[in-house]
Amino acid sequence: MSREHLPNASPPQRPPHDAPASGRPRIVALDVLRGFALCEILLANIQLMATGGSAVAVQPMGDWDPWLGLPIFSLLFGIGFALLLDSAAGRVARPRVVLLRRLAALLVIGLLHMLLWPGEILADYAVVGMLVLLPSTWLPRWATAGLAAVLILGALVLSGGGPLLIAGLFLLGSALVRYKVIERIERSTRGPILLGLSFAVGLAAALWVRDSMRAVGTTTYLTSMSSLADLLLVGVYVCGLLALLRTPLRPVLRFVLAPLGRMALTHYLGATLLVLAAARVLGLPIGESLTAAYWTAGVILAAQWLFSALWLRRHRQGPLEWLWRWATWGHRPSVS
Repeated sequence: MSREHLPNASPPQRPPHDAPASGRPRIVALDVLRGFALCEILLANIQLMATGGSAVAVQPMGDWDPWLGLPIFSLLFGIGFALLLDSAAGRVARPRVVLLRRLAALLVIGLLHMLLWPGEILADYAVVGMLVLLPSTWLPRWATAGLAAVLILGALVLSGGGPLLIAGLFLLGSALVRYKVIERIERSTRGPILLGLSFAVGLAAALWVRDSMRAVGTTTYLTSMSSLADLLLVGVYVCGLLALLRTPLRPVLRFVLAPLGRMALTHYLGATLLVLAAARVLGLPIGESLTAAYWTAGVILAAQWLFSALWLRRHRQGPLEWLWRWATWGHRPSVS
């Protein structure tokens, strides 16, 4: 029996501002991880954005891999896609049409963003989502998980990354939702710690093998081993943050990172405009000076955090997230 047929039923309550429009409580850990990835991506790409470079050419910040945020974003994209499918399945007769509209809107956004910065990733996300992630919704969850493992391994062996790795991480994120791992992500402490230690051991082994290969001049699988080390390092970061969220540092991490994560699309696109303004209007030497790049990134992130904190006091989601949601569902959503 539906709620409206129950006697003396109180009227439904409006979801709080920190709840998604579906009414499902937000998973704070995902917002924190998304905010962390957003910060890393800006630090990684700021010099490339200022000079119009591509995000696949070099490591502009030296030995520290600057694109660790991208695998996290890819994993979170797959998670968000699967969560949206669950939500759409309970609201509309054809939930996959909702997902297709969401990916089509993202493709348009990405192509427009590419006019400002050719190294942007949203268009790739949309295409990979249409070709791999959307069809995977017809597969059983074990097949999705298996295909994710095959694609990730294939990406590491064949190319060291690229669309294959994005596709594999998309499917991994989807599988985590379908196996109910994400439902328990806020309740587990031992799991992230043990998994993070396993990733750390694997990382140490991968770095030892990579350095040994360099020492003897073997280059055949050097790129693959470096990419494996990077991916394991991502796992250490993710598990470390999840473990810290189960400590007294949780309020601090939520305060600093969650507002950025809740408005990741707005800030990802807005950062491009701010970087280009700083480089081409103010004339800051972002492309030539790491010091200028770091300071500019810090100022941008601080400004974006303040904007998020103020905006989310009155609104459930960021302005571009709201537009994306409108395109996804085909009707104008509430702004608050």
